[in-house]
Amino acid sequence: MHAHAVVEFMLGETNRIAVEMDEQALLGLNPNADADFRQRALAYFEQLKISQDAWQVCAEALAQSIYSDDHIKFFCFQVLEHQIKFKYSELTEVQQQLIRETLITWLQAQMLNPQPEKTFIRNKAAQVFALLFVTEYLTKWPKFFFDILSVVDLNPRGVDMYLRILMAVDAELVDRDVVHTSEEARRNTLLKDTMREQCIPSLVESWYQILQNYQYNNSELTCQCLEVVGAYVSWIDLSLIANERFINMLLGHMSVEVLREEACDCLFEIVNKGMDPIDKTKLVESLCQVLQYLFLQEDDVDFLARFSKLVNGMGQALIASWTKLIKNGDMKSAQDTLQAIEAKVSLMLQLLIHEDDDISSNIIGFCYDYLHILKQLSALSDQQKANVEAIMLAVMKKLTYDEEYNFENEGEDEAMFVEYRKQLKLLLDRLAQVSPELLLASVRRVFNTTLQNWQTTRFMEVEVAIRLLYMLAEALPVSHGAHFSGDVTKATALQDMMRTLVTSGVSAYQHTSVTLEFFETVVRYEKFFAVEPQHIPTVLMAFLDHRGLRHTSPKVRSRTAYLFSRFVKSLK
Repeated sequence: MHAHAVVEFMLGETNRIAVEMDEQALLGLNPNADADFRQRALAYFEQLKISQDAWQVCAEALAQSIYSDDHIKFFCFQVLEHQIKFKYSELTEVQQQLIRETLITWLQAQMLNPQPEKTFIRNKAAQVFALLFVTEYLTKWPKFFFDILSVVDLNPRGVDMYLRILMAVDAELVDRDVVHTSEEARRNTLLKDTMREQCIPSLVESWYQILQNYQYNNSELTCQCLEVVGAYVSWIDLSLIANERFINMLLGHMSVEVLREEACDCLFEIVNKGMDPIDKTKLVESLCQVLQYLFLQEDDVDFLARFSKLVNGMGQALIASWTKLIKNGDMKSAQDTLQAIEAKVSLMLQLLIHEDDDISSNIIGFCYDYLHILKQLSALSDQQKANVEAIMLAVMKKLTYDEEYNFENEGEDEAMFVEYRKQLKLLLDRLAQVSPELLLASVRRVFNTTLQNWQTTRFMEVEVAIRLLYMLAEALPVSHGAHFSGDVTKATALQDMMRTLVTSGVSAYQHTSVTLEFFETVVRYEKFFAVEPQHIPTVLMAFLDHRGLRHTSPKVRSRTAYLFSRFVKSLK
């Protein structure tokens, strides 16, 4: 670092004065500096922000690459950012021009530097470029992107900055997490409209060139570019991207290991974009012909999680098209779309049943919406009935705890599984709406088989059998818990299962998850004991001895105490 950076700059148009940066204060920017220096640096930052002209020292420092310390460079960008955000209207034409020139000069230097800047500096620079874009594009700097492109061309360092700037511009214009004032929202709409008219086709062309140029020799830039395409797809004309040359290139990336996750996300954004239902069906079908073969030879779970999300997006896109076509009365196209949906079900089932819960979780939306379609059909074909049954078996299997689940010390993984189970419960409820008889019969079969041999069955299978009985109460709703009157078939089935539960001796199973599930289910179906009161003493004993209130686990004791009070109240 230079001991004293003396920088001359223009003040107004006339007198040139020399200003130097406070070197002592700058030392406080280092994260390891002591508190006094850090305090001084903060005060200096505030002083530079308020000062009319001191920001120009920072501009000059950036343009001339005066400092090599990363924290000082970052600091200079922060000062510039403050000027553009809060003081821009007070600057003269010449000063505004100076900011533009500073940024372009800095960008040119990036391509010649022996070492690239640290990522945090490149990101901050991109934010400052984006702020200037938002401020000047409509008035002073309509050639913003063309100027940047003419500087960077296909230089890898330059392309890196160009792509970061594009992401920063997208964040300014469409970031859903930022609350914009109505004035900003209006300005952003106008900016997007103007970009669509004036530069988007050229930007898309540049992305194609970047992808073509770097896809086989610079995976980092290629992935960055795919991320840009995925971000912009949501608000530009889709036909610029959803065309043969782009789609073929993206499909090619799907079989390149370092690119495929980003390509997957990009295709997901394309599929997710609203478009004419018939065109959407064609697009999804063209992708599917290539994609379904990918899954067959794949075992990389990170990729499969993205792939599952993509298949989910394609399935939901087809279902949205089907819904629109039905609404428009186009029965022929609706039928074609339904066939396309049905053709994805076997892939959906393979992903749903996958042992990795993230992969399975990502496809649940498609599954849920598919069942919603079946619910609306007047009659189900044999294949559709088989699909319903397959989904049901998958849900039952996936509800099961795995060996690693830590019941004594539940952490993040356990919390994620609990959330995942909630998603599966929604599927089970939807299955009950499509075919309550089938659900009841399937649960009954699993329940009876498991409880007949509970002594020799693993805890997770016993727990899930009782859990399924518990879940039926919400899946097959009745008023005021009257499960044991009304529909005879249902009442008999539930009554039989409850009788088996309380007489099988399973309450003695040596695992807390089974014990708790037993008590939860007994209390949920309290009305059973009005029909068969002879079982009350058996259940009370279970509550009061080492299975319940005297259990070795405090967790079981406290939950059982609460459930016991509810059970006793229900018997009054």
